[in-house]
Amino acid sequence: MKKVCVTGATGLLGTNVILKLLQNGYSVTALVRQKSSWLGEENENLMLVEADLLCDISVYLTDIDCIIHVAAETRQNLIRYDEYRKANYEAVVNLFTHAELMGVKKFLFVSTANTLGFGNTAFLGSEKAPQIYPFTHSLYAQSKLEAEEYLLKNSKNTDVIIVNPTFMIGAYDSKPSSGKIIFWVWKKKLIFYPKGGKNFVHVEDAANGVVNAVEKGKNGEKYLLANENLSYREFFKKVNRITRQNPIMIPIPNKLLSFLGLIGDVLRKFKIKTDLSSSNMKALQISNYYSNQKSIEELGVQYQPIDKAIKDAVQYFIENPVKNKKTSS
Repeated sequence: MKKVCVTGATGLLGTNVILKLLQNGYSVTALVRQKSSWLGEENENLMLVEADLLCDISVYLTDIDCIIHVAAETRQNLIRYDEYRKANYEAVVNLFTHAELMGVKKFLFVSTANTLGFGNTAFLGSEKAPQIYPFTHSLYAQSKLEAEEYLLKNSKNTDVIIVNPTFMIGAYDSKPSSGKIIFWVWKKKLIFYPKGGKNFVHVEDAANGVVNAVEKGKNGEKYLLANENLSYREFFKKVNRITRQNPIMIPIPNKLLSFLGLIGDVLRKFKIKTDLSSSNMKALQISNYYSNQKSIEELGVQYQPIDKAIKDAVQYFIENPVKNKKTSS
């Protein structure tokens, strides 16, 4: 039985990755902040360990074949780069160092599609496209790119495989994290939407992509885990249809988003935490589109319609109203 170590086990992707690993017969050591945060069931092949990713975790890597590093700081309101770098770069260096010392064969790093250049409906972004604005000004995306570059530079004794998921939707989004986009429109009579768009992927498919990358991924390669390129209007219309609602939809002028971004820049100079920034608001105006061709051809990922992802997310939120109300307050 192959043994893997997974970080970020209690998040949206981490939970789904562990469930897929257990289904595929892996033995999993999951590093968590609190064992009580695990959303899945107990399993004889799953060991939950409370650990600090910046400390010595080598004791948990004995006989481990692969580390799957999912944990990350993803909040968009942090002001200083160091706040992202500690979690998204320093923890990666620490984990990778201990992986090498303990003879771990593979290190799979879950990054983000925003370290790669996006495209539009005519020319989709790919694994070969370099990062471009506005994500060159995203502190989160920059910290993930720095970690990618470190791993690829040091992949001598331990193989490095990088996956770059796009915007994930699905079950086990307990915070919620990316699922907030559904609450943006769910049970609303009036919806304001940005004119841009992005690539959406079912979190189950992203989890399958991670597991397939462990088995089929090549050292030093990146793999976009992506599916449907949709405008925000198109995505929100899907949510409306699935939740059987018909709200009034009004586009947000790009100039207004840009103005809000400038306000956010000023607030940040005064050390006020906010999701608003010029780069974040610009991201809502662009067609942030990607290709999944490489993951289909080399990893064998089969993607489900985003309608299924929305249905699964909505069903999860319906079945877990207390938890979601508590964590989003």
